[in-house]
Amino acid sequence: MELVSKLRKREVENNPISVGIIGSGQMGSGLAHAVHAVSGMSVRAIADIDVAKAKDVFLELGYNSDDIVEVNTKSQAEDLLKRNKCLISQDALLLTGIDGLEANVEATGGTDIGARVAYHSIMSHKPIIMLNVETEITVGWYLNTLARAQNSLYTVASGDEPGVCKMLYEQATLMGFSVVALGKGKNNVINYESTADLVQEEALSKGMNPKMLAAFQDGTKTMVEMAAVSNATGLIPDVPGMHGPCVEVEDLVKVFIPQKDGGIFSEAGRVDFSTGPIAPGVFAIVHSDDNRIQKEMKFITRADGPYYLHFRPYHLCNLETPQSIAEAVLLHETTVVAEQVYAEVVCKAKRTINQGERLGGIGGTEWYGHIMTRTEALSSHAIPIGIAERAIARRTINKHSIITADDLILDDTTFIYRLRKLQESMLED
Repeated sequence: MELVSKLRKREVENNPISVGIIGSGQMGSGLAHAVHAVSGMSVRAIADIDVAKAKDVFLELGYNSDDIVEVNTKSQAEDLLKRNKCLISQDALLLTGIDGLEANVEATGGTDIGARVAYHSIMSHKPIIMLNVETEITVGWYLNTLARAQNSLYTVASGDEPGVCKMLYEQATLMGFSVVALGKGKNNVINYESTADLVQEEALSKGMNPKMLAAFQDGTKTMVEMAAVSNATGLIPDVPGMHGPCVEVEDLVKVFIPQKDGGIFSEAGRVDFSTGPIAPGVFAIVHSDDNRIQKEMKFITRADGPYYLHFRPYHLCNLETPQSIAEAVLLHETTVVAEQVYAEVVCKAKRTINQGERLGGIGGTEWYGHIMTRTEALSSHAIPIGIAERAIARRTINKHSIITADDLILDDTTFIYRLRKLQESMLED
């Protein structure tokens, strides 16, 4: 790929890739530091509803306060960029149209704003890199389809589990293996009742948004990540919610294989996760019945086969995202996109929800995410998590039941709801 040499050339020419970041929370601020450390790449603008947080990020990077300017218009922003100023703004959509920015990274975690930013970046022919997988699993197929039609670029970022799993998938396929399973490690057993209030102290001690920590603990984030993997590769969850056993690294290749060979899957071609010691790693279980490949694998890895483990013991989240930025801008290549919708993440009630209650968002008190195949989700009329926020319960919804279209009055005023309806109409054609 020669990304480093291309970036060094940009650095020598004093023309680094100019990057905008939407969201300056844990992911966005960490990404800013990673980009700042890469020769040939520079953060030039940060949007956040709290502009003081955005300014703090630039100050942490070593910029003088006088060089950090809050902007409200496109012309003002473009003029200031020419004068090498750092831009901050409350207006996330402003960054999508600024000519001096070569790519944007969406890192808010909010599905509606994520959809808006992605859509407007695509229509402005500006690469958009998503650290917002919640938006991806809701309308990512539509956004990717739109980007291709517009000769633009939309992609999920490298570093998160979907990006690293896709990398393992590509590598295994290019070595002649069939991919039996893709999976991730989860560092805690799912606590379906975790809420932002319950984890607030722990979250603040880790510098995290409490809702995000709750979404990790209640399993929603794992479901979201593996749904993105499914839609990018065609591998599907074996059962709703996936199996999620606790497995030692050396036993992954014995467990995540078809039942006919002693494993847990009804068939090959699955996504899943394991709790316990493999976190924060990701893995692929691959297969070959070619005698020569088996001989080579025995010589190289001492593994007997025909199933083999490809294991990466870490994923580095936002620290790996600069690679996706460079690939998007320099090579016009994506990292992870939904090639089709094979899996959905739908809502299950975290508690009894009473008629008339308004639902909150991810990490709240009302629901947690549950992965299903698209066929299963459609047949049960299940509501995707990305359009559940601000819906009103039509009737009492029992704890742990799948929340359906008959249960809710959805908020049809949101942008992501409209994109979801477009996606559904296109998939039905």
